[in-house]
Amino acid sequence: MRLFVEEYFEQFPTFGVSVGRHELDGRLPDWSPESLAEKAAWLRAQREQAQEFGGLDERRRLERDHLVTHLDSELFWLVEAEWPQRNPIFYTGSLDPSLYLTRNYAPLEQRMRAYVDYARAVPRAAEQIRANLRAPMPRSFAEVGRQTLGGLAGYYTADVPQIFAAVEDPVLQEELRAVNAAAAAAMCELGEWFTALEAEPDEEGSFSLGAERFRHMLWDTERVDVPLEELEAAGRRDLERNFAALRAACAALAPGSSVADCVAAVQAEKPAAGPVEEARRQLAGLRRFIEEKGLVTIPGNEEALVAEAPSYLRWNSAFIDIPGPYDMHLPSIYYISPPDPAWSPEERAAYLPGVADLLFVTIHEVWPGHFLQFLHSHRSESDPGRLFVGYGFAEGWAHYAEELMWEAGFGAGDPRLHVGQLQNALLRNVRFLVAIGLHTGRMTLDEAERMFRELAFQDPGNARQQAARGAFDPAYLSYTLGKLMIRKLRDDWTASRGGRAAWRELHDLLLSFGGPPIPLLRRHLLGRADGGSLL
Repeated sequence: MRLFVEEYFEQFPTFGVSVGRHELDGRLPDWSPESLAEKAAWLRAQREQAQEFGGLDERRRLERDHLVTHLDSELFWLVEAEWPQRNPIFYTGSLDPSLYLTRNYAPLEQRMRAYVDYARAVPRAAEQIRANLRAPMPRSFAEVGRQTLGGLAGYYTADVPQIFAAVEDPVLQEELRAVNAAAAAAMCELGEWFTALEAEPDEEGSFSLGAERFRHMLWDTERVDVPLEELEAAGRRDLERNFAALRAACAALAPGSSVADCVAAVQAEKPAAGPVEEARRQLAGLRRFIEEKGLVTIPGNEEALVAEAPSYLRWNSAFIDIPGPYDMHLPSIYYISPPDPAWSPEERAAYLPGVADLLFVTIHEVWPGHFLQFLHSHRSESDPGRLFVGYGFAEGWAHYAEELMWEAGFGAGDPRLHVGQLQNALLRNVRFLVAIGLHTGRMTLDEAERMFRELAFQDPGNARQQAARGAFDPAYLSYTLGKLMIRKLRDDWTASRGGRAAWRELHDLLLSFGGPPIPLLRRHLLGRADGGSLL
C-alpha cells in the first residue's frame, strides 16, 4: 500500500500537497493528452493488482474494495465521462493556490518559494487546459470555467502580493512579480476564452451524461446499483417527508401564513454582524451540545476558523477547506461566499443566508459535519480511509448531521430553527432530483432553476447557481443519497442494539473507517448476506 500511495502522489502531485506531503510543493500535473492516457493506464494497472489480493480478513477486504472503488471513480471521470475534454471543474482543484497561501504549514518564505514554483507552471497548465477542452461547450461549463479558472487572475494580482509582502528577500520578490504576472496573464486569457464561449448559442442538454453513464457513475463512484426509477422515488419520498415537516413547523410558527411566506420571513432574519461573524458565534454552542448529548466522539483539539471565500471560489455559497492527514496540526477554514457584486441590490440582499439557514450550514460544514468527520478520518487505521473520503460518505454524513442535531433536541423545538433545517434538507432533495432529471434528459436548466425556487425556496441567485451546478457536478445528488443510506444503516444496525441508545457507538464506528462507499460499509457491518435495501 505504501508503494501505491507514493506512486499515486507522483501521478496526482497537487493531491499529495493537499494532504500535507510538502516535498511535492509547487508541482502541477501534466495534462497533456499523452500524460492523461498514461494516468488512465496506471489506474487500470493498479486496479488489476488490487483485485488480485485474496485471503483477506473482512477489514482488509473492505480496504481493498474501498481502494478499487476509488480507482474506478478516477477512471470514470477521466475516461468515461471525458471530464478533461468536457468540464473545466476537472482542473480547478489542482490549480487552487490556497494550499500555499492560507495553510500556514511552513514559514512564509518557504511557502512563497513553493508558490513561485506553482506560478511558474501555470502558463503551461493553461495552455493544456485550453487545448484539451472542446469548444463549443455548455454555457454552465463555460461560466464556471470563467469564474474558477479565469477568476484566478484577479486573485493572483490583488491578493498574492499582499500575502507575501512581509518576505524580505528582494530577489525572491522580483521572481514572484515575474512569475505571478505571467500566471495572471495566462489565466486572464483563459478567462476571456471562457467568456467568449458563454456568449455562443447553448445546445439544451449538451451537458448531460445520459442515463447509462449516470448509472455507471453511481456504481463506479459509490457502489450504488439501484434502478434510477427506484432512486428517484426514494428522493421524492424524502422530499415529501421534509415538506410535510415544513408545513407543520410553519403552522406552529406563523398560523395562517403560506409555507412560502413563512420561509421568507425566517430567511429575512439576517445576521446583524454578517454571516461570517454569526458563524463564528455559532461554533462554541454546537460543540458543547454534541459533547453534552454524547452524539459522537470529538477525537482532537484542532480548530475550524471562519472567513469570507476568495473571489475565484464563490460559485458555491459555503464550503470548508480541511488540511490533510499529514497536516493535522493546521486549522481548517470554513468559507462563506458573499453575493456576486454584479447582481441587483435585491438579489444580493436575498442571497445572504438567514440566521436559521446559516446555523444548519455551520452544522454541515463544522459541528458535527465535515470538520468532525475529518478529525476521525485523519485518525483512521486504514490508508484508503485516511486519504480517499468519497463524495457520498462525506456529503452524506454532513447532511445527515443536520437532521441528527434536530433529532437530538438542538434548538429545543424552536420552529424557526426547524424551518432552517428543513430548508437545507429540501435544497438537497431538489439537488437529488435535478441531478437525475438533468442527466437523463428529462429536465431543462430552466425547469431545474424553477424547482429550486418553488420546492427549496431558494432566492434567484442561489437557484441559478444550484441549477448550473447540477449540470457540471452531476454527483451532487450524493448529499441526499448518502444521508438516506446512513439513516437506513443506522436503523438496521441499531435495531438489535438498543436503538437510539446505540447512535454514538454507530457514529464512532462509521467514522473510524475514513470514507469508503456506504454500501461497502453496510455489507461489512451487517454481514455479506445482508439483503436489505440501501435506502
